[in-house]
Amino acid sequence: MGSRHLLSTADLSMDDANLILDTAEELARVAGQGIKKLPTLRGRTVVNLFFEDSTRTRISFETAAKRLSADVINFSAKGSSVSKGESLKDTALTLEAMGADAVVVRHWASGGANRLANAGWIRSSVINAGDGTHEHPTQALLDAFTLRQRLGGVAGRRIAIVGDVLHSRVARSNVHLLATLGAEVALVGPPTLLPLGVEGWPCTSSYELDSVLPKVDAVMMLRVQRERMNQAFFPTEREYSRRYGMHAGRMAMLPEHAVVMHPGPMNRGLEISAEVADSVRSTITEQVANGVSVRMAVLYLLLGGAESAIGSDEEGAAR
Repeated sequence: MGSRHLLSTADLSMDDANLILDTAEELARVAGQGIKKLPTLRGRTVVNLFFEDSTRTRISFETAAKRLSADVINFSAKGSSVSKGESLKDTALTLEAMGADAVVVRHWASGGANRLANAGWIRSSVINAGDGTHEHPTQALLDAFTLRQRLGGVAGRRIAIVGDVLHSRVARSNVHLLATLGAEVALVGPPTLLPLGVEGWPCTSSYELDSVLPKVDAVMMLRVQRERMNQAFFPTEREYSRRYGMHAGRMAMLPEHAVVMHPGPMNRGLEISAEVADSVRSTITEQVANGVSVRMAVLYLLLGGAESAIGSDEEGAAR
């Protein structure tokens, strides 16, 4: 990864990833002791720059920054000068003039976060909150953090990621991170929703879900986006749910210790049944809570001034 940015889980070494997860664990422990706010980033400014709607991710980052005592500015591209034709560069220069220390960016274009970080427009740290179908690194980090909590570790575990892998930035980030942490990852979905070249990824792939389930420690269900249903990626919602949906019968096929994950928001009754989503095996609400701790850790390590594996060059230390 870049010295001051978090753009992709592919840039993280095992030490980088474990540092973030260990820091998140410590911050979660502090919060559990009733200390909801730390003075760590007092005087720093974090800008949430969202070119796509994502209330969950934006609120999670906003909560994380505020718990570290940072000032937060929420910038939505909809209804702003951006929607009137202002370029990403112009927006970046505005943020630079405002003195932003970190920019959390979600962009509809794959590579949008990388462009913002490396074009020379800003000196801020850039955190990728999702860019097109490319990556969503903090989602993968919070998923790994949740797996550590539930399973005691990630190394040596078998994780199945099920559904629309083709359009999923969550799947891409998780494949890279989980492989780095020593897990075995299997992608499962219809042939139309598995990317070309997936055989070059650090994982296996399968079109059959039932044969995979008895062998895994966790299954991560991906959201089926409603707009895909009109594009002939699968025949019908009912057919997709029958072949790839997680319901009580399939949950019973899992080993006793295995958990069911979902990055949200869910389509209950399509990729996951209400019974599974609300079961004790589901980690969905834990993932939301863990997202705050993980994003606090990322902001702390990039902006806190402490020496760290993910953000410690001379320029970063000087700031």
